[in-house]
Amino acid sequence: MRLGMSSYSLYQAISKGDMDIIDVIDWVKEIGGEHLEIVPMGFDFIEKPDLIEKVREKAAQLKIDLSNYAIGANFICESDETYDKEIKRVMQHVDICAQLGIKFMRHDLASRDPHERTLDFFIKDLPRLVEACQRIADYASGKGIVTSIENHGFYVQASDRVQTIVRQVNRDNFRTTLDVGNFLCYDENPLTAVKNNLPFASVVHIKDFYYRQDKMNRYGGWFETHFGNQLRGAIVGHGDLPMPEIINLLKASSFDGYVSIEFEGLEECRFGARASFDYAKSLLFA
Repeated sequence: MRLGMSSYSLYQAISKGDMDIIDVIDWVKEIGGEHLEIVPMGFDFIEKPDLIEKVREKAAQLKIDLSNYAIGANFICESDETYDKEIKRVMQHVDICAQLGIKFMRHDLASRDPHERTLDFFIKDLPRLVEACQRIADYASGKGIVTSIENHGFYVQASDRVQTIVRQVNRDNFRTTLDVGNFLCYDENPLTAVKNNLPFASVVHIKDFYYRQDKMNRYGGWFETHFGNQLRGAIVGHGDLPMPEIINLLKASSFDGYVSIEFEGLEECRFGARASFDYAKSLLFA
């Protein structure tokens, strides 16, 4: 396994103008990371295509792998025209992924309002979601890229829904980016969910949350889970996930790919991401 960082972990500094994506690559090298996952937030490869080669060259110079490329998407569309347009937009990012020399790409899948996140809606939407993933995976296959969906966005977040999509897409180059923390957004036991989906993982995200079920009003970084409990991003090892047990599952599995820290706590991002990295490293390579 190779431990590195998602650029999303540094979004706080990127959004303030304190760092750019080139600075992020330098920083990952400095802390001992082996790879960087690219999440184009706070910078835009479509608006600034010259940035693609700059990022690729910088990573090669420092011997930092560019591991995964992650973008948003939503294939719950009002018309066939909008649906096709969204698929083509994601394919444009597949091209960028290829230009960066990255072999793994995660795209989001679907979003619905809370009252529409039921199993009935999921079953109704399933054929179109599967078709979108198949079309993108088939396009990416010609470029040697493995595409994936993440347990992300509430609607396709539970491990059985993610696994259903992966199985029905039925492509060798379609998997899941497995985020060990995000199952809590749907109030699913993270240890059970990780065990359920680990065989389908192309990339793994290590993330931690504070999790509260007492329904008290809290302010400053807290958000509601699907079933009305509360979450807040945490430094890995500081939150409520059973992280040593999750890491042991990962080590005992056949997974031997990229592991990315994804920090989204309230602490200063470089401090929080570095502390998360050091903690995960101490467990992964003990």
